[in-house]
Formats: sequence, structure tokens, C-alpha cells
Amino acid sequence: MEAILTPLLLSLRISMIATAFAFVIGMLLAWWFAFHKNRLTRLFSVLVTIPLIVPPTVLGYYLLISLGRNSFIGQWVEGLTGEPIVFTWKAAVIAAAIAALPLLIRPIQASFESISTSVLDAAKLDGAHGLQLLRYIIAPLAYKGILAGLVLGFARAMGEFGATIMVAGNIPGKTQTLSIAIYDAVQANRMMDAHLMVLALSVTTIIFLILLSKWYKS
Repeated sequence: MEAILTPLLLSLRISMIATAFAFVIGMLLAWWFAFHKNRLTRLFSVLVTIPLIVPPTVLGYYLLISLGRNSFIGQWVEGLTGEPIVFTWKAAVIAAAIAALPLLIRPIQASFESISTSVLDAAKLDGAHGLQLLRYIIAPLAYKGILAGLVLGFARAMGEFGATIMVAGNIPGKTQTLSIAIYDAVQANRMMDAHLMVLALSVTTIIFLILLSKWYKS
């Protein structure tokens, strides 16, 4: 049971933290993409979509090069904290957040773009601006798109495999998420463990989707 519970809890922890980070960044980027359309935002919009296009192992390779001990970021973080980023649960969070980001942004951006400009203009006349518009006007009107983005982002983070194994490795109890544990179980021909892990992952994701869908309809 521990062989299933440990990676499941680790997956939930990583996915929730990754979704939270992706949500904060995704909200700001969606707002920027929706209301400040220019060449720069179009370029960044394309760059954000890259995790959907490239194979997960390629994304993991880019992260490994960017965050590894020989990289500027990796050396800076290791000098600051005393430990490397790669092959830790933090690297798994980064991989899951980046993989989830485009799926989280798109429905939020579409929901933002559906808001009537007359509503925004009226709020501006009343003195609202910048983050005030986002917090008090845009986000409440676009909450269904925001919830849809959260659902897609969490599901993607929960099932992340390729980028995670590249940048975080497969260390039981530390970086071995449930998706990686399923792969290990199949490779070792432990099919009963694999069945139980797949069931646990499926049930957890479905429960999360049901809870959010009820919130979405309320």
C-alpha cells in the first residue's frame, strides 16, 4: 500500500503547488494577452504554447539544460540554497507548472476576451485600473473560464511524466510521482501494482474534476 500511497501523495503535492504557480503566472499572462495585443504579446503567446507542441522529453531536456548545475540559474540557486534544483521535488514542480501553463492560459484568455469592452470602459471611468480591473471586474466575470483553466492545468500537472523524469529523475519517495511509479511497475511486470496505481490516479483526477464541475455550475 505504501508503494502506491507515497507516490500518490507526492503527485498531489507537486500538482497542487505547480497549479498554484501556473495559475498566478497564467492569470497575468492571460490578462496581458487578452488586453494588450501587439507583436510582443503575440510572440510570448507562441512561446507559451511550446510545451504543447514539443515532446515532453524535449521540454525536460530544455529544463535540464536551463536548471542544471552548470547553468547560470542552477549555480545561482545552489549558491543561495546550498542544494541543486535538478533531481528534487522542486524540479518536478517546475516541470509540471510549465507543462500545465498553456492549458491553463487558453480558456482564461478566451474568457477574458469575451468580456464586453463597455463594462471595462465603465469601470475605468469609475477609477478602476490595472490589477483592480483584473481583481474586481475581469476575474469575477470570467470565473468559469478560470475554473476550466484550473481543471485542465491540474489534470496536466497530475499526469506529467516525460519532462519530470528528465529534470527530476525517478527517486522513490522524493521525485517518483504516480505516473513514473506506474511506468516502473509495468517495466518490472508488477501488473497488480500498476492496476492499483492507475485506478488511484484516475479516481483522484475524476474526483477533482467533479468537485470543480459542481463549483463551475453553481
